[in-house]
Amino acid sequence: MNEQIKQIAERLRGLRDALDLSSEAVATVCGISNDEYLAYESGEKDIPVGILHCISQQYKVEMTSLLFGEDPRMRTYYLTRKGQGVAIERTKAYKYQSLAAGFINRKAEPFIVTVEPNDKPINQNSHQGQEFNLILEGRMIISLNGKELILNEGDSIYFDSSLPHGMKALDGKIVRFLAVII
Repeated sequence: MNEQIKQIAERLRGLRDALDLSSEAVATVCGISNDEYLAYESGEKDIPVGILHCISQQYKVEMTSLLFGEDPRMRTYYLTRKGQGVAIERTKAYKYQSLAAGFINRKAEPFIVTVEPNDKPINQNSHQGQEFNLILEGRMIISLNGKELILNEGDSIYFDSSLPHGMKALDGKIVRFLAVII
């Protein structure tokens, strides 16, 4: 099990315990089964960022706290220099670099996402809210509610993230994109 996933899972368990919530209650809020939630909380299954976003919104806890174990403190602005955002590599295929980790009470979650090429099928997920993706480097395919779209460098897409979606790098090359979860 990836150590970062294990740490996030422990923070989820700690939050649920601190708020005296059942796993069923959290699963219902996230729109997933209790078994799926428990797989996330145990660290045996990778936790989609959308699920973390849903939990952070519902229970008024900063997503940064769930992802990185640190509370944001900035209220006026938070500057992230190129390549310096707080990063988490949830799986070999996906790396998330937070661009606003230190800003408290964010209305959106901006990330630079790096996707490594692989031969696996596209992993689908869904979460509440909306999402914006802007391709910075490379090409990717995004599967959105069963429709597959090719996005090239400079292309963007804004979508209802409650629809099943997933992405995959193309051409055997890394793809980097700006993702904003709202």
